[in-house]
Amino acid sequence: MSQKIYKARRIPARETFSVRGVDYNCTVWGNSDDPLLVLLHGWGDAGSSFQFVADALPDDWRIVAPDWRGFGDTRHRAEAYWFPDYLADLDVLLDLLSPRDPVHLVGHSMGANIVGLYAGVMPERVKSFVNVEGFGLSERDPAGAPDNYRRWLQQARDRPVFAEYSRFEELVPRILHRSPRMGRDKARFVARLWAQQDPDGRVRLKADPSHKLPNAVLYRRAEAEACWERVEAPVLLVVGADTQFDVARDWLAAGTAALPFPNAEVRGIDGAGHMVHFEQPEALAATIESFIRPRL
Repeated sequence: MSQKIYKARRIPARETFSVRGVDYNCTVWGNSDDPLLVLLHGWGDAGSSFQFVADALPDDWRIVAPDWRGFGDTRHRAEAYWFPDYLADLDVLLDLLSPRDPVHLVGHSMGANIVGLYAGVMPERVKSFVNVEGFGLSERDPAGAPDNYRRWLQQARDRPVFAEYSRFEELVPRILHRSPRMGRDKARFVARLWAQQDPDGRVRLKADPSHKLPNAVLYRRAEAEACWERVEAPVLLVVGADTQFDVARDWLAAGTAALPFPNAEVRGIDGAGHMVHFEQPEALAATIESFIRPRL
């Protein structure tokens, strides 16, 4: 019996850009003369998995969804990954995609955290920002720095690995565990975007295992919020109504004045947890469209 798999409505192209010594793979939908919309994925994901959102958006967008360095088909191997590199990569990529005009950006999770910093550091480059569950991390106590450095040093001695699979179908339960409201046909589709079958027949994730290492530097939320305060673009905070993250739920309950970005509003999407673009892509697409279209 054949296994049902999602069939894409819009067939994307692939474009590669040289970004700071890394060949950045981008999944692209639409025509070069259409309005530009850049979608930025989260940790462990890939730009191509915005397919469900691209299928639900109107066809008159030029959508570009890069794979961050070391994820998807942006092949890269490093001893460590640092957030400043993501900011610099985004800066170069936007200069290549839109050298003169500010850009409409949508980020999910890690991608939204990167955009949140970038939009405060380079506000003139961002036209609007849809932040999908990119709420940052909790403030860390500086007294924990010595133990954190030690943990990083110890774990870096042995290169981490991702699980391997004998077939793509074995990856499907992992995807559904993160996105339980997602259809199995979509999970099978994503499995073939996240992984590849190597010549030995094993299915391996298309990601550098060094991403699994802890960050050597403690997260400094006060620094992130200082960047957020300088964002000039209109910001839409999107939260899955069933999110498991308290900070995101707090956004839904907060008044506009209490939101962490100036000129921001918040919307919840029913029937979705953290992986909104997997579980409710049509609702997310409609939310993006209604927020950005009037700002073209």
